[in-house]
Amino acid sequence: MATQLLPAQLETDSSPEDPPLVSPTVKLSDGRHIAYRERGVPKAKSNCKIIIVHGFGSSKDMNFQVPQELIEELGIYFLLYDRAGYGESDPNPKRSVKSEALDIQELADQLQLGPKFYVIGVSMGSYPIWSCLKYIPERLAGVTMVVPVINYRWPSFPDSLTREDYRRPLAKLLYWVAKYIPGLLHWSVTRKWFPSPSVMEEKPVFFNKRDMEALKKTEGFPMLTKERLRERSVFNTLRNDFLVCYGDWDFDPMELTSPFPQNQNCVHIWQGYEDKIVPFELQRCISKKLPWIQYHEVADGGHLLVHYNGLREAILRAMLLGEEHHLYRPSADKTVP
Repeated sequence: MATQLLPAQLETDSSPEDPPLVSPTVKLSDGRHIAYRERGVPKAKSNCKIIIVHGFGSSKDMNFQVPQELIEELGIYFLLYDRAGYGESDPNPKRSVKSEALDIQELADQLQLGPKFYVIGVSMGSYPIWSCLKYIPERLAGVTMVVPVINYRWPSFPDSLTREDYRRPLAKLLYWVAKYIPGLLHWSVTRKWFPSPSVMEEKPVFFNKRDMEALKKTEGFPMLTKERLRERSVFNTLRNDFLVCYGDWDFDPMELTSPFPQNQNCVHIWQGYEDKIVPFELQRCISKKLPWIQYHEVADGGHLLVHYNGLREAILRAMLLGEEHHLYRPSADKTVP
């Protein structure tokens, strides 16, 4: 059931201790509320309906600005929502890889998007997309994952690719700490000596040159500030999301079959060659094992390429029109087994 909160309701329906909702919500079958916002052309007049799935520490208010001319040209309706526990959405104590896809499906059904819709997942928002490919492939009209996170537990990754990847032991350690001693993790990330997001945004440890430029024009990671992390509900949401993403899955993504067996569309992965968070070698490995994935690689792109000028338009044109720009074809200087 979808609900729209009007200004008058905001003053009367909220209890003093709860912050008032400012976004429309749907009530899921398990009683949770999911907040969302709509952009683009009116849903009834659209040619394509796209659900955008935000990543770690983000929300439905993420920056996915597209020129109005392109929106009107292609008749695009966008639906952005707060994943469970983020923004204005209720947490899901039973969160799982599968529940992410089921939330998307129920949200689409309650908002009457029709039998098929497009999905775009950004960074950690890509694991719900893998879930959609596994559990609701018949609902998908088209799929795009932008700098999708990878899970070193996926069994199909060759050891020769992951053995010397310095990110692998770091991910393993952080997962262990988050799972078994969350109190220590919460204490650590709120200490003054722990690097804040603003410090990390100023140093090129995680981001390349183009990322640093993009950060000057975006709000960064507001949910990851020390002030927000002190809120136990915020910390718990981030922790649970991380544990589900990097934990054991019920399936290996590299054993999935194409949701478009008649080749009427394809799945897209967009990756930055200079991404310091997700290695391009592993994305190439995935696309090699799954030939029905169309792989795009931005030569000077980092992890924030979704914020680069012109990239969002290229992403949409590739998914909706099948256009491919020669600039985004992977270079052949490095290969994967």
